[in-house]
This record gives sequence, C-alpha cells and structure tokens, in this order.
Amino acid sequence: MNSSKLLERNARKYPQSEAVVSMGKRTTYKELDARVNRFGHALRKEGIQKGAKVALFLPNVEEFIVAYFAVQRIGGIVVPINVKLTTDELKYVLIHSDAEALIANEMLFDTVRTLQSPSILIKTGEASGIWKSFETLIQQSDDQAIPCDLKEDDESTILYTSGTTGDPKGVLFSYRNILTVASLIAVEMEYKPESRILLMMPLSHSAPLHLFMMAGMYVGATLVLTPTFTPDLLIDTVEKEKTTHFFGAPVAYLLTAGQPRLKEADLSSMKWWVYGGAPLSANEVKMVKTAFKTDNLICVYGLTEAGPSGSLLLADEHATKAGSIGRRAPLHTELRIVNEQGEDVATGEIGEIVLLGEGNMLGYYKNDEETKKAFIGEWLKTGDLAKFDEDGFIWIVDRKKDLIISGGVNVYPKEIEETILRFPGIREVAVVGVPHPEWGETVKAVFAATVPVNVNEMKAFLAEHLAKYKVPRLYEQVEALPRNASGKILKQPLREGVTIQ
Repeated sequence: MNSSKLLERNARKYPQSEAVVSMGKRTTYKELDARVNRFGHALRKEGIQKGAKVALFLPNVEEFIVAYFAVQRIGGIVVPINVKLTTDELKYVLIHSDAEALIANEMLFDTVRTLQSPSILIKTGEASGIWKSFETLIQQSDDQAIPCDLKEDDESTILYTSGTTGDPKGVLFSYRNILTVASLIAVEMEYKPESRILLMMPLSHSAPLHLFMMAGMYVGATLVLTPTFTPDLLIDTVEKEKTTHFFGAPVAYLLTAGQPRLKEADLSSMKWWVYGGAPLSANEVKMVKTAFKTDNLICVYGLTEAGPSGSLLLADEHATKAGSIGRRAPLHTELRIVNEQGEDVATGEIGEIVLLGEGNMLGYYKNDEETKKAFIGEWLKTGDLAKFDEDGFIWIVDRKKDLIISGGVNVYPKEIEETILRFPGIREVAVVGVPHPEWGETVKAVFAATVPVNVNEMKAFLAEHLAKYKVPRLYEQVEALPRNASGKILKQPLREGVTIQ
C-alpha cells in the first residue's frame, strides 16, 4: 500500500463524497483523483522521474493536497516546507534536499520570486517569467490513470525539523512509517468516512500532515483546509462545515477560549478536540473545556522522527492528570523511560523517553552520523527528560539538551520557566545555562514582559518557590525572545557570548 493507492481506492469507493474543502472550493474524491493524475502527467512532462525530490512551499490549500499525491503517484519524494521560512532558509532546504522542482503559492511569491533554481518552478495563479502556472499545467494534461507500484518500504517524504540548535535536519520517511501513524490516529480518534477533519495547522509539520491529513485519507473522510489560523476562523469553519476533528497547538485553544463569541457558537459537531506540541496545565484545561463546552479533549505527545507518535492523555484522564502526557503509547508504538545506560528507570526517577514502532523514521537525509546518535538499538531517543508518577503517568521535566549542570547539580529550565511565568507581567521566558569558570554553568533567565520588571522583586519571588541553586543569577529583559519559523524559542543565541568571570 502507498498514499496514492489510498486516494485511488477512495475515488472508487466514495466518488461523490467531498474529499477537500478549501477556500470555498469543494472537490470530490473522483475529482481529486483526476486532478492528481493530471498534475502527475504534467510533472512527468517537466522531467520529474521516480525518486526525484519535489518541494512544496504551499499553505493549507487544495493545491497542496493535489501536489502531495501527484508527486508520490509518479514515484517522487515530497518535501513540504514551512511557509514561514525566509528566502535564505528556503534555499538551504532546497539545496540540502536535492529538490528538482519547487511548487509555490501565489500568496508567498515575494519569498520565492528571485529564485533561479531548482530548474522546475511552478506557482499557483498566473505564470510569471520562468515560473509556470499550476492550473495551466493541469488543464493542459489528461486524467488518464497513472499506476503507482511503490511499496510500503519505499521512500515517501522528507520533513525538515525546526533547527532550534543548528541547521534543520531532513527526516526521511517511508510509506510504512506514514501509514503506521495515520492508522493509529484513525483508530485512536475514531475516524470514519463521515468524519470532517479541520486542518488549520501547517501541513509542512508532521502531526497535521501524517497524523490528521493522512488519517483522513486512510478512511476516506473529508479534509477541510484553511491557509491560516485565527480564533474567528476556527469558530466560523466549525460552524459552517460541521467538522468533527481538530488538531491544534495549545496556543490555538487558549486564544480561541478568550473569544467572547465562543459562548454563542455552535460547536456541537465536534467529536474530538486534539492538542499537542506542549501540555496544557490543569487551569488551562479547565478554561478550555469550559469555553469550548466539551469533555472531549485529548493530548498527543510525539516526535517528528517517530512519525510522529509517542503517547496519549485521554479525555477522561485530564481531570486528575492535566499537564502530563498520559500513561500509554498509542497503537503501533511502545514507550520507555531509560537512564544513561539504557535501563528502565524507577517510578519518580528522571530519564529519557525512547520510542519503538514502525512510525520511526528511516533516518536523517544525508546524515548517517546524526541518525546513529538518534537511536539506542531500534529505540528512538526523543531528547525529552521525563518521569513516571505513582499512577504510571508520564511527566516531561525538560529537554535533555536544555539541561543545565551547575556545580555538578542538574537544573531543569522548564521548572524555573514555569515559576517565572507566574510573576506579574511576564509574557514569555527562556532559562539557559551560560559558562561559569567555577561551577561549569550558571543559570540565566531571559524574559519579555508587558511592564518593566524589578529583578530584585523577581529574585525574591523565585526564592520563595525554588531551591537556591535553581534561582537564576543572571536576568535580561528583552522585547521578544528569538524564535524559529515554527515559533519555537531559540535558546542557543541566548547562550552565546555570555561568560561569568
């Protein structure tokens, strides 16, 4: 089985069912399959052959779905790219991935208009110079079926990680990897052909793409796409399209929960509200559940390199365990927490989460050294430090690479950051370790606030809630913390150039 065959099968089973709803356009499975064939023929005519990499610089629009399946139908490898990247960041991914073609959206054309490579450049909207028109290519092709004989172990997709500590790495997946995690979501989240999946988070990211979009394709559901997210757009789309499943980052829920109009909104069609990327606290869960008038809130934890897959905090577990990532891995996945020797840790002991399953990546593209470092045998290292509580629930303590060792003592920035966020006026914070000649590292807090902050008052507040060795020695107030294109805080620039004498 491969992704192309899933679409081909759905076109036979559900020809008149809506496959994609995007920006007012409704496309049936039969129509989608025909457009995929047309664009596949166009790509072949342009010179794309089996194994070629094709980059997609597209938001969540119908053309993304068409291009994604067309590339795979002719045996190419898809490289979805975050639409928030700058031109230079985009160039890096294009060069590193060996992309032979780039398909871009008209709305993003300012970012790509100066590019002279790769040799095949296609954009939505009208043609422009060396850029060919996506729609014209489709219109000039026929919809004769294109057989796709790719096997589950063939290469399918390369997704680029955020690159918070250096250049982004290309995570290479097979069809087996992707179909494994798609099926796990279809089962765990009760997908049906009648389901309507709301896709507002970028399809260049693994969870929206492999879990929620592909799970929808797996069962023949309807994919409802929006090119961006706003709280109003979320409410409007759920009401209009009667969607049943949504995945979003915690901030999407928190922003929407603050909208007064949510009180009168009809969200009764929704079966599951799913969030991931970070846990929600007990207070945040209570606020979201009240605002959304739902008890069907699920947390998914996972790693891009795992498909993604990892663990689930189920709806009925939020009442007592909000903030944890659950106590079991989902279908097809196993999870352990291990020490530096690879041994399982005891309850309450901190170790690293490792994952086993057929969703785990083939490896990092053109980076065998980093691939070897990512595994302990067949188990994928997540880099997340965590512990089991007495009930078997998993609580993430911090990222392993963010661990600070000061005077031989482990300091976990996440705990300090959560405490600082309770201080009045703090908007965001990052705690890092900076070099110290005597202690090895010392603790620094960099924060942005809505008001000027008295550091001495902050220190006194922290001293009431944290052990002395955890209280930062250095403080810096900034306008905003540096973030990458995915919105993740970049800690490395905050560490650089700082040494305590």
